[in-house]
Amino acid sequence: MRVYDVIDAKKNRRALTAEEIRFFVARVADGSATDSQIAAFCMATLLNGMTDEECFLLTDAMAASGERAPRPKGAGVFADKHSTGGVSDSTTLILVPVLASLGVKCAKYSGRGLAHTGGTLDKLESFAGVRVDLTPAQFEAQVERVGAAVSGQTDATVPADKRMYAVRDVTATVDSIPLIASSVMSKKLASFADVILLDVKYGDGAFMKTPEEAEKLARLMTEIGARAGRRMLAAVTCMDAPLGDAVGCNAEVNEVLEILRGEKENDLSRLSLFHAEKLLQAAEGVSAAEAEARVRESVRSGRALDKLGEIVAAQGGRAEDVYKTLPMAKNKRTVFARKSGRLQVFALALGRACAALGGGRTHEGGGIDHAAGILLKKRQGAYVKEGEPLAEIYSSADVEEGAALAESAFCISEKKIKDRPLVYAFIGGKEQSSV
Repeated sequence: MRVYDVIDAKKNRRALTAEEIRFFVARVADGSATDSQIAAFCMATLLNGMTDEECFLLTDAMAASGERAPRPKGAGVFADKHSTGGVSDSTTLILVPVLASLGVKCAKYSGRGLAHTGGTLDKLESFAGVRVDLTPAQFEAQVERVGAAVSGQTDATVPADKRMYAVRDVTATVDSIPLIASSVMSKKLASFADVILLDVKYGDGAFMKTPEEAEKLARLMTEIGARAGRRMLAAVTCMDAPLGDAVGCNAEVNEVLEILRGEKENDLSRLSLFHAEKLLQAAEGVSAAEAEARVRESVRSGRALDKLGEIVAAQGGRAEDVYKTLPMAKNKRTVFARKSGRLQVFALALGRACAALGGGRTHEGGGIDHAAGILLKKRQGAYVKEGEPLAEIYSSADVEEGAALAESAFCISEKKIKDRPLVYAFIGGKEQSSV
């Protein structure tokens, strides 16, 4: 069998066997499959799809392609959460310290920015000195000691997905349901979380454009996880407009700190705490009312912010940095409303603008300017007057392309913007929230 043969089979719309999938994943993991072969496989999968059985086999093979994190010896339920990617989506940096401060241990493998979306690891590295390359043993020990760890994949953890993830980012194959499902769930199954919540985005700034597509992906991933013996929850959520008021690493981290100090409430805070409540309910069997009360008290008391400081310190940073404001880039430009009317904000354009400003990757392995970003002054649906500031753009260099993209993200109309629910569907439990 050759890698070529597996690609050819998928190109010709044939369902791959377990042997073929294991062979291909092994060749990806050991480096003998080239990036061009991986790209061809990903494009064939994007165009021709996979059966549910193929998806499970691909996920299982990828999870087994490296070392699995050993389960900590301490008792308790371990929780995890994953978002399929959006713009201004920093829910992990809110949810993880909240849950850890309440005694629910969080073991999270995360990724870097993908296409127009920001990455949790990039944002966590906004804190000077933070390491996100924990070995499986370090990951286990930190979860046991601190109650939470957020790490990327090392060469030893899910190496097949690490290579495929990077290739997908630069070959326009990000938005494949089977590839998203296998990438997300392989990292989940390589860890030891008992309860996993998936936040599957739909809309302008998401890889899934319709709620129906997002729900299809959510159900596929929950089935994969359930088949592997995990308790699965999933929320299908809207990403038409940015979730928060900041786009870019330092900007988003500053917003997270405001939320954890109890100083800010918006869609980002509401959705993050909604997820925390659902995971607390599943992990400890408490009522919705009790979960909400405990989560809100964690923020009010400052325990969640303190826990974030512990996580930062455990991974090489300074705990005191979570009580400071991270700097923005030196060059500032303001976007003003060109006329009066109702504001529409396009998440995709803002995500691309941030990348063009230096706040995201435009090629594989590229660096990130953590201080570049965009701060929204008005939210989608707001009535704005001509000349009012809509956003502030920050960059280390005067980047015209990024500024033009950012300005194109705002549309003003006389018509009222039709709102879509923040949470379209919840899988695995009865939805009980005001979000």
